[in-house]
Amino acid sequence: MKLGVSTYSLHQAFASGELTVEGVIDYIGSIGAEHVEIVPLGFSLIEDPSLIETIRGAAASNGLELSNYAIGANFADKEGQALREEIERVKREVDVCAALGMNRMRHDVASSQDLSIGHFLAQLPKLVEACREIADYAASFGITTSVENHGYFVQQSDRVQALVQAVGRDNFRTTLDVGNFLCADENPSRAVANNIALASMVHVKDFYVRPSYRYPGEGWFKSSGGNYLRGAIAGQGDIDMPNVLRIVKESGYDGYVSIEFEGMEECRKGTKLAFDYVKQTWEQL
Repeated sequence: MKLGVSTYSLHQAFASGELTVEGVIDYIGSIGAEHVEIVPLGFSLIEDPSLIETIRGAAASNGLELSNYAIGANFADKEGQALREEIERVKREVDVCAALGMNRMRHDVASSQDLSIGHFLAQLPKLVEACREIADYAASFGITTSVENHGYFVQQSDRVQALVQAVGRDNFRTTLDVGNFLCADENPSRAVANNIALASMVHVKDFYVRPSYRYPGEGWFKSSGGNYLRGAIAGQGDIDMPNVLRIVKESGYDGYVSIEFEGMEECRKGTKLAFDYVKQTWEQL
């Protein structure tokens, strides 16, 4: 296992201007990470391609591998030209991933107001074709693409499985976020066990959870079933993190693991505490 950090974890400091893109990577290197995952939130490597060399240089100077490139996308509820434009946009991001020298890329696939299983099944053929076309394009660069359990519509472990299996490409897998299953009210331990065999990347994220009838105040958001969630430092939230990490380790997964921090604490402190916790817990399992 190679433990690293997603740049998303430091977005708070980047958005405030406290850290540049290079500064984010420098900080990730300073806490002992082995790799950095690039999430272009608040910047675009298509609009500013000079940042590609900045990122490559910063990673190299810190001894960090560039592990995964993670972008948003939405193919649901789109038809015709709108769908074609979204597929082509994601292909341009595949070009960026290749220019970064990476061989893993996560792209979202769907966002919809209708979260029903019926709508999912109706949209699934379109999602499959879009993901298959992008995976085939990415294969020419040696890149594995993936869908994350993210965005409510394709969040449950069985929906992720259905999509990955239907796409039917060896280089299309899942970026498995151990915490995000809670956004669909699914038990993380069970969901991780369901999907770890399909993972090309693992995110470690934690949440505090409160039931729908206990409004906890500002800073919380709702799961698809109405429960309240708030980002936590890994190991300090309500997920049984030692058990989740045990499932990942015992599965034989030996790839990249990224810390994702989105709590209310100062992001540098929260990220380091999460990193140290996961490192120590993994070693003790």
